[in-house]
Amino acid sequence: MKVFGFAGYSNAGKTTLIESLIARFVAQGLRVSLIKHAHHGFDIDRPGKDSFRHRSAGAAEVMLVCDQRWALMHELRGEAEPDLEAQLSHLAPCDLVLIEGYKSNAVPKIEVHRPANGKPYIWPENPSIVAVASDAPFEGPLPGLDLNDHAAIAAFVLKAVEP
Repeated sequence: MKVFGFAGYSNAGKTTLIESLIARFVAQGLRVSLIKHAHHGFDIDRPGKDSFRHRSAGAAEVMLVCDQRWALMHELRGEAEPDLEAQLSHLAPCDLVLIEGYKSNAVPKIEVHRPANGKPYIWPENPSIVAVASDAPFEGPLPGLDLNDHAAIAAFVLKAVEP
């Protein structure tokens, strides 16, 4: 599977960009998957639901299945957070896996940056960043991409993952 990532601070526009890119890639006939790394604990389940009760009782994994989708929840219960390679092994084969987060992982990625947020660039300290997508002109040693030109960013990603 080809893997390409996106990194940036909150409210930079990563999710909006990735959403648009997924739709573009799927329209081109690609099968696309996504892994989003969350920095803080999260829960996709709700208290009182059967699956929540089963996990609370101590189940290591709970799988929800219906005629439209399935989801597998795995409780780490004190185990170390799995690395990206371990998570990739859980995905069904596809043409392209997009990664949101995993800033320090060696996957090639675009930094999504909005100067108005007042945050520093990530690329100077992160050699896996291969371009910067911004809503302002970017001057630096990496390619600069217009954050609002999703077609150009999609083309950049596909070229970057070519063998």
